[in-house]
Amino acid sequence: MLGETKRTFWLFAKLLVSLSLSASATEIYDRAGRRSGMSHRANYARCSFQQHLGPSADSLDVSWADFSGDSTDQVGFTVPTDAPVEPYVEMQVYEVGEFSHEIRVNGTELTGFDIAPGEGWQYWMDTIAATQLHQGENTIQFRRDRDTDDAFIVGTAVVHWKEPVE
Repeated sequence: MLGETKRTFWLFAKLLVSLSLSASATEIYDRAGRRSGMSHRANYARCSFQQHLGPSADSLDVSWADFSGDSTDQVGFTVPTDAPVEPYVEMQVYEVGEFSHEIRVNGTELTGFDIAPGEGWQYWMDTIAATQLHQGENTIQFRRDRDTDDAFIVGTAVVHWKEPVE
């Protein structure tokens, strides 16, 4: 009996090692979801801003971006599911100089620092708590830290999530 238990353990361990070598965590998650009858697909919403945030309209020489002062417009997007999973936002930003600016989803700040400083155009990602998205209309907005003289551009943001497939 002990020999059979040992053999079963080693076969299971070998299976786990082969899965971890041949599949990403997402693939393993997806396989487990399919076995339980639940699978997910990716979805996203593209939100265009093209807005200049700063202490004054001449704080950056960018005639193609609309000056918005300390915050962008709230841009709306629709989430078609009542069960969004693993949401995050990717953003194009230009000339960010400070860590202290914030992103708000449905009026609530994201946790931690949201936008990292960088010269020129940068492309960053930040996570969103699943509880911050809800089925129907949602909003996203960028806010400049008024305690700084930093000026930057918010180009386009893409909000991603997974949703159940029935």
